[in-house]
Amino acid sequence: MSAIHRFKGLENGEFRWQDVEVREYGPDNSRADRASRQILVGFEENSPHFHMRYFAVQPGGHTSLDEHAHDHGVYVLHGCARLRLGDEEHEVREGDAIYISGNEIHQFFTVGDEPFGFLCVVPAKR
Repeated sequence: MSAIHRFKGLENGEFRWQDVEVREYGPDNSRADRASRQILVGFEENSPHFHMRYFAVQPGGHTSLDEHAHDHGVYVLHGCARLRLGDEEHEVREGDAIYISGNEIHQFFTVGDEPFGFLCVVPAKR
């Protein structure tokens, strides 16, 4: 069944959608710091092929250092970050689209005083 999650607005510089749970994404369940996530399209929407998540990272924070077999599609919605991608680092900002191939080491570090937020699309089966 199809679903629409209506954009609700900003909270502490992070995007929020109606009826979408804000989940902690930090030291208690990952190696991320000052970060949260929302699953916009996932198992609850019965999406069999892909999942779309929104991650937000507050100033001074970072995502976990990850390496997965599956690839990722990332679209930066707001803010600026330093992206570790393999052995290189790149600055990314609002409007940038990023492809992260499978088995590539990756991690985002917020740059500046504004929260960094991005959409991440991954395969449903991973």
